[in-house]
Amino acid sequence: MTQVLTDLALLDELHNQHAALLGKDFDAYRNHTYRLANFCAAQLDADDDRLRKIQVAAAFHDLGIWSARTFDYLPPSAALAQAWLAANGKQAWSEDVTAMIVEHHKITASRSGPLVEAFRRADWADVTFGVINHGIPRALRREVFATFPDAGFHAMLLKLSARRLLTHPWNPLPMMRW
Repeated sequence: MTQVLTDLALLDELHNQHAALLGKDFDAYRNHTYRLANFCAAQLDADDDRLRKIQVAAAFHDLGIWSARTFDYLPPSAALAQAWLAANGKQAWSEDVTAMIVEHHKITASRSGPLVEAFRRADWADVTFGVINHGIPRALRREVFATFPDAGFHAMLLKLSARRLLTHPWNPLPMMRW
């Protein structure tokens, strides 16, 4: 079985940079991103470069919910990642990280490469509590969820979804892509 990744320094650094923005949702979001990183890394050969890209994409992929205060958060999340990549001399990662963020709610398979597809599958596995698991082993899913508990993340998503449905009934899930 794949070993659970419990200490991802870059991911923790990025969380800490946005702790004030996340506020009471810090633990819920941190645990979600750790589950996402684990499920993504388990699907492919996550060498150091890929693992760092996964950490950056995971840290920023939903951050637009808090930074832009919107449920249409993919563009602001991608913009935050792009700004971080530019400020840290990682522009070469731009295409992969942006695709990982923009396509992580895609319903159909991504055609942007194995890293982007693994990230998309990992997010679906987490958001659905493993009901849609894309072959990620049950034992790993259980261990990852035990190590990084929900901490209210799914309840927050349900609350935001319900609020969006009431205010935008014809476009309740603007982040979904085909």
